[in-house]
Amino acid sequence: MAITYPLSTPSVTGIRQVTFRAVNAVGVSRSPFTFKEQVFAHSGKRWEADITLPTMQAESAEQWVAFLLSLKGQRGTFLLGDPVGATAKGSASTAAGTPVVNGATQTGDTLDIDGCPASATGYLKAGDYIQLGTGNSSRLYKVLSDVDTDGSGQATLDIWPNIINAPTDGATVIVSDAKGAFRLASNSSQWSINELQLYGITFGAIQAVA
Repeated sequence: MAITYPLSTPSVTGIRQVTFRAVNAVGVSRSPFTFKEQVFAHSGKRWEADITLPTMQAESAEQWVAFLLSLKGQRGTFLLGDPVGATAKGSASTAAGTPVVNGATQTGDTLDIDGCPASATGYLKAGDYIQLGTGNSSRLYKVLSDVDTDGSGQATLDIWPNIINAPTDGATVIVSDAKGAFRLASNSSQWSINELQLYGITFGAIQAVA
């Protein structure tokens, strides 16, 4: 059976620890004499992550090894989200309705949505995640401020990172178990096996940016 991307991470174990990094392409020019600064904020922003799996025996570990090898270095992609942030802290996690993109050609660090419950206070909370797109177009965004909806069920989200490719009007905004497409940070994968035949596996990931 042919391997198709993005892959899902194996469900045989959870993740012991994940370190997320939010990377911004910002250049700073500083005078060595006055220390006066010029700041150049470029559009580049992406997620990076370091993932540590729990120590495990061969039967479980080999599923993870096969997953890593199936990515074939940085060629393939996989879906990754914050395991602690899978459920929104705001009422979006249990509210009726399906939030969707409100208007085409939206790029940048805000997103207009509708299809939410009307006049909902705390629909999303600062730190919640949303997902736009599916498959290799899946993009993970973090909400930066609390979100209330208006009387028409509309709202504007402040998000990170910026939207590069505008979603279509009416596209679904995923507010539960949000994920993005990532690829390995390196073209090599490694794992260790100790004298008790227990495996140790860690790997790095970077957001896939089309």
